[in-house]
Amino acid sequence: MSSNMQQTINVWDPLIRIFHWSLVGFFTLAYLTEGEDKWMNIHSYAGYSILTLLVFRLLWGVIGTHHARFNHFITRPSIAWTYLKQLFSGNAKDYIGHNPAGALMIVALITSIAVAGFSGMALYATDGQGPLATSFFATWPEGALKEVHEFFANFSLFLIATHIGGVIVSSLLHKENLIRAMVTGKKQRPIIQQDEHQ
Repeated sequence: MSSNMQQTINVWDPLIRIFHWSLVGFFTLAYLTEGEDKWMNIHSYAGYSILTLLVFRLLWGVIGTHHARFNHFITRPSIAWTYLKQLFSGNAKDYIGHNPAGALMIVALITSIAVAGFSGMALYATDGQGPLATSFFATWPEGALKEVHEFFANFSLFLIATHIGGVIVSSLLHKENLIRAMVTGKKQRPIIQQDEHQ
């Protein structure tokens, strides 16, 4: 069968796509309203939305569709590093779902954004606000919480920029529009190569 015959593969389910673009929107909103008292309500609700999305992603990573499950794509950092070297040498393996570097980035992003969000809630609690206001988190030192919150918010932004760069590089080297795939949920692959991909 000719290798130029293409098949459409459903990769990203609707919930994963909604999660991804909602996280983009709420993180952008939270970051842009950071440190502005007049926007604190918007900032805090954006943060709550982000944490809710992360809880969903953790659950969906266990019970969700094939390509969404953590046990399908999370691997060792050494494998991600090997993949990156192969990517830039032009002979990286093609992955239908997340490649090893992308998988490592997902873990890093979820962790960093979660710490930023939770430290933000704890910081809000020191002012007697939010769901943690009556918890022992409200007694934590405000200055330290603020530093942690700001560091992980900025670190998350750095990871996001790196992620976008990786998506662009991978799209160019594999000749595939990964951003469009996260919108449509679909990828195109030659039929003859069907059994070679994960």
